[in-house]
Amino acid sequence: MAGFRQDTKIQALKRAPLFEGLSKRQLTEVARLTDDVEVEAGHVLCREGEPGREFFVLLDGEVEINREGRSLGRRPAPDYFGEIALVERVPRTATVTATTPLRFFVLTRQAFQRLLDDHPAIERSVLRTLARRVLRPE
Repeated sequence: MAGFRQDTKIQALKRAPLFEGLSKRQLTEVARLTDDVEVEAGHVLCREGEPGREFFVLLDGEVEINREGRSLGRRPAPDYFGEIALVERVPRTATVTATTPLRFFVLTRQAFQRLLDDHPAIERSVLRTLARRVLRPE
């Protein structure tokens, strides 16, 4: 599988509210920590109730989301999910399964935490973004 271009990753990360306050240079730092993945239809990306460990950014394909055995619908790329797993250890709230061949990249909680330790400005930006979301929930 050919890897995703850095610019493609940066553009995709910009869409995630968690990273809305980051500069292009900071987004580049985040993008460098990601891993490119390709799976077949039917592959389960995460399961409801299991600990979340990564943030997923879909670039090609479609997933189905299920909670408590009921479908919440399908989401085509480009899309993302799992960003809360980067900042807090909580169980997944849904099961996400590839309905088509899927290409995406992931950022693990461990890599993200190291990034925050090494780049306090990124951590401050993420914290400000989270505070704004708490103050004006959607």
